[in-house]
Amino acid sequence: MNPGEVSTLVDIGDAPIDPQSLVMLAEQLRGALVDASLQLESPGAGEARAMRDQAVHQLDDYVLPRLRDVDAPVLAVVGGSTGAGKSTLVNTLMGRVVTRAGVLRPTTRAPILVHHPSATRWFETTRILPGLARVRGGTPTGHTQIELVESTTLPADLAVIDAPDFDSVVDANRQLAAQLLDAADLWVFVTTAARYADAVPWEFLRRARQRGVAIALVLNRVPPGAAGDIAAHLTEMLGREDLGGAPVFAIDEQPLTAEGLLPDTVVGPLRSWLGALVSDQQARTEIVRRALVGTVGDLTQRVEAVAAQVDHQVAMRSWLADRADESFARAAARIGQAVANGDVMRGEVLARWHELIGTGELLHQLQSRIGRVRDRIGAALHGRATNTTQFEGAVTSGVEVLVGEEIARAVDEVVSQWRSVPAGQALVGQLQRTDLARPSADLGQRVERLVRDWQGELLETLRREGAGKRNAAKALSYGVNGVALVTMVGVFAHTGGLTGAEVAIAGGSSAVGHKLLEALLGDQAVRTIAANAREDLQTRIAALLDAEAARYHEVVDARPGNADAGGRLRWLSNALRDGVTR
Repeated sequence: MNPGEVSTLVDIGDAPIDPQSLVMLAEQLRGALVDASLQLESPGAGEARAMRDQAVHQLDDYVLPRLRDVDAPVLAVVGGSTGAGKSTLVNTLMGRVVTRAGVLRPTTRAPILVHHPSATRWFETTRILPGLARVRGGTPTGHTQIELVESTTLPADLAVIDAPDFDSVVDANRQLAAQLLDAADLWVFVTTAARYADAVPWEFLRRARQRGVAIALVLNRVPPGAAGDIAAHLTEMLGREDLGGAPVFAIDEQPLTAEGLLPDTVVGPLRSWLGALVSDQQARTEIVRRALVGTVGDLTQRVEAVAAQVDHQVAMRSWLADRADESFARAAARIGQAVANGDVMRGEVLARWHELIGTGELLHQLQSRIGRVRDRIGAALHGRATNTTQFEGAVTSGVEVLVGEEIARAVDEVVSQWRSVPAGQALVGQLQRTDLARPSADLGQRVERLVRDWQGELLETLRREGAGKRNAAKALSYGVNGVALVTMVGVFAHTGGLTGAEVAIAGGSSAVGHKLLEALLGDQAVRTIAANAREDLQTRIAALLDAEAARYHEVVDARPGNADAGGRLRWLSNALRDGVTR
């Protein structure tokens, strides 16, 4: 898709783009990502597929919901290290137990979303996190659900998610935590005095910074009297990561209440900070704007990685398809050369031809219907095939062997060339499982039908050519099969008609038949018929080879319209980025 095609839908000028146009851009980008073909196992394909899935999640979980409902409550995700006390912190902020904490690790197996009762409409549908089913008043059963809990303690413009551990030993926990981070406007990172310098949480902090998400840090379980030193070191680390503006809330190690909560006064500063952010319309708008701009900027980088791999795969599919086309084109050329050089007229075919002309059967067919009938009666009485039938069978067998050998050679060439690149190596494994590493199982029957149809067309041509000539019509009515045999010899051994070279191959009697054919139809007509018959045979063989090559095109998924898929992805993501930054 060219840029001009998209711009007819969305006006990308200097003026700010209206929200509906931005939604349209985001939807088009999502569709282009879903349609991005990354089927080949080329270098970097796995990473690109992960990037594509993450980009789709970003659009579904944050970009599209925010563009459609910019006034929806700010979503804060509380996350951090295993056992850092995230659930206890969330429960204390709410003033009651809304999420379960325990001694087993990992403790948070499914996310809990807490919201004000008046904000129910924003979260009970799949407006955000559409991949997670909603559960209310029950226990989520896995990583595909999210529990909704109402709390009047929260401001109506704020919702909080208690996320799984970012450094969980469970892969699904880590993946879900990352997905939730991508859906957040604000992130409250909880760590402890013993683990605040761990590497994994800082990777998520950098990601949050890259997305432009507002960040607050809670330093939990600080030994009494050590808060000043640890907070200073943490602040220094934040400065080095360009996160110096993030507030740090230190909570000393202390006993929990009977309900398993921290003293309410301990979380007072964090509660006040959150409330001040969402109560101020300008501050809330700025949080959303920064997160949206940062998320789309991050999305653009992911889309670029996907687009680069799409471009590579488009080129690789073309390269693989070209190798198949070239291999079968070489096979077609070799078959055409073999036909022209008289290769088919050697071996069994030549032996049967000598038998045919040695017994005089050919001249009998050409000169007398009596001879043809006599030979057929004799063959029926003795239970044997005529020399004519045997010659026709040998021709069919010769063409079948020639075509089969060349197709097998072409297949070997395709497999060998595909193995030279990583993407092709994976496809070769598919070929071996689907019998594409060898010619089609029914190739012999298709070649036999091809030759039979070709011979039938040749007979019809001879009948049509002789219909307007009195002597020729009479002669052809007696011996059209014999005439066809002479013509076939001209097809398989020619230099523009039978000459001395072909006589050496086919035998002297063929020249007699050829002269008789010229007398019946004319020299030019004979040459034209032989040339047309040769062209017809090569056309039929070419169609057969194309059908064999098409099997390999299907494997590499060489679909039309993919050539500009990478460019379409880039244009849409850049247009969306430019639109949200205005």
